[in-house]
Amino acid sequence: MLRRSRLVVFAALSTLALSALGLTGAIADPDGRHGTDEGHLLGSGESGKIELVDVVGLTDTPDLIADVTVSPDGNTAFLANWGEPDCAGPETGGQTSPDAGVYIVDISGVDQTDPAPGSEPKLIGFIPSHQDTRPGEGLQVVEITTASFSGDILVVNNELCGKNGKGGVSLFDVTDPLNPKKLSENFGDRAPGSRDSNEIHSAFAWDAGDNAYVVVTDNEELTDVDIFDITNPHRPRLVAEYDLNDFDVDQPGLGLTDSFLHDMVVKEINGQFIMLLSYWDGGYVLLNVDDPANAQFIGDSEFAAVDPQLLESLGVSLTPEGNAHQAEFTIDNRFIIGTDEDFAPYRTDDFKITSGAHSGTYPSSIVSGGQAPAILDDLTLNGPVVYGGYGCPDSAAIPTPESISGYIESLEPGEETILVLQRGPAGDSSAPEEACFPGEKAHEAALAGWDVMLFVNHHSGEAAGGEPFCGSGAFVDEIVAICTTHAAFHRLFDLAPLDAPWSYPENLALGTIGAEIEVGSIFDGWGYVHLFDANTLQELDTYAIPEAHDPAYAFGYGDLSVHEVAVDPQDPSLAYLSYYSGGLRAIQIQCSNPADTATCELMEVGSYLDPEGNDFWGVETFIGENGTTYILASDRDSGLWIFKDP
Repeated sequence: MLRRSRLVVFAALSTLALSALGLTGAIADPDGRHGTDEGHLLGSGESGKIELVDVVGLTDTPDLIADVTVSPDGNTAFLANWGEPDCAGPETGGQTSPDAGVYIVDISGVDQTDPAPGSEPKLIGFIPSHQDTRPGEGLQVVEITTASFSGDILVVNNELCGKNGKGGVSLFDVTDPLNPKKLSENFGDRAPGSRDSNEIHSAFAWDAGDNAYVVVTDNEELTDVDIFDITNPHRPRLVAEYDLNDFDVDQPGLGLTDSFLHDMVVKEINGQFIMLLSYWDGGYVLLNVDDPANAQFIGDSEFAAVDPQLLESLGVSLTPEGNAHQAEFTIDNRFIIGTDEDFAPYRTDDFKITSGAHSGTYPSSIVSGGQAPAILDDLTLNGPVVYGGYGCPDSAAIPTPESISGYIESLEPGEETILVLQRGPAGDSSAPEEACFPGEKAHEAALAGWDVMLFVNHHSGEAAGGEPFCGSGAFVDEIVAICTTHAAFHRLFDLAPLDAPWSYPENLALGTIGAEIEVGSIFDGWGYVHLFDANTLQELDTYAIPEAHDPAYAFGYGDLSVHEVAVDPQDPSLAYLSYYSGGLRAIQIQCSNPADTATCELMEVGSYLDPEGNDFWGVETFIGENGTTYILASDRDSGLWIFKDP
């Protein structure tokens, strides 16, 4: 029976629960979450193996909700409050919630055939994060039984969104979800001399018998696979850290060199603990972690030389983009389903210097978090460049386009104002004011009135002709951000020497006008789904929603990338996808010869997309007491959506 909980009434309070919200009334009606002016793909409701059961509105603030997880008994859901860009909570009923944190939702009555009054799913608690700190993709509840602890532990990642933020991982005892208790908070690996833990993007814990562990994504080090012993969750202990690039998991021949940990799961398979890691351009990687302090590399997947989904959808042959984001084993461990997240339906065409003594084509890429030239009216970035230095908040002030004599007057119709900003300086601790995220640099440039950021790699970050990498993150402006090499930087301004080894620093005045450039756009679709043989890591098939590979849906319909996958806990052939504005999708592994995985493919067998649109981030599954598979999805703009397999 469909029940939409349009009013969420606050229940019992605790120290870490609703009293922290400072709210006493009801959340506003979540209807009207989206509209066509918001740019969302609109749907017609449910179909196939997905049936909507209930909606628990938690907010009417766009983009506030992140991940979702569920307790082992299926009675309680936990959703990350990602926070607004400044980490402030939503205003509701004239009051403001604290900074980001975790919502606790009672869903114990969801599988009742004849639910009693008051048993509908409802918000029962809130765990606030540290000031200027927010959770995102690292939510998980795991049952741990060791000599030091027995019960359910909520695992929460921590990322910074303000000067007072704290990184690391936090653990809470949620055995009684009405009374969550802090076990340890903001622990993690630290930079030498620092008192604060590194930022953590995701986390996953597991009970290994006598011991328990949590693996985390370290945002700030190349050794980004950090494993902690949490046998005593009050006293976590770092036992190992790994850089999987030591196993040559990237594919430089395809330009896939941005290889880092994004997400991971650990599962006991045939008596061994196997970690499945989503390593972005490094693909999907398997480690044996029976002894986490001495993890053993098993193997990794390879991206095809030609993007298979793009070839199938449009008949276009382009290299793949990588972007291995998240993955799970099917319940029978025979297959792996992985999701490649990609928010840029266009990639950059060749980066060209079109004037001066060094005209030619040079390597380039989109800076992660920035936009491609495809957002420009003519899909093409072109015009003369201007040097802006390092561009950090504490760097020398960026000049405005109007302050540069003759620059604005020199622009032709359709050309943009283009600011060149350096990355780094890498490894130079004498200039800490020059070290910040590219998004922070872009924000300073946007405030100064520039249309486009052209980032250039630091001279110590590449060899001559190397692939460009200019960092990622912290973008708050929708602005074109392209990265090119340090060699191209020298040619743009005719700086000697033209090739490595380069002199440092470059004596180039801020506001210097350089050569003209041109960067076009090539449609390559949004992120999609992979099916692998779990034993061989051979890719078997891919899947994408039709709109994701149709240029007509590149703009104005929301994000049409897949985000996460959750496998069915009972049927090894089924899985469910959170597809942002593409809604919730059910896919099935169908094999013409069940004995031969090479004959298997992914087919859509169900979907849900609200008539007013959705924006699903997280997806989780569990088995109800009635034996039904339930699917939880977190809508970024509203809250918890509950579905079942009919």
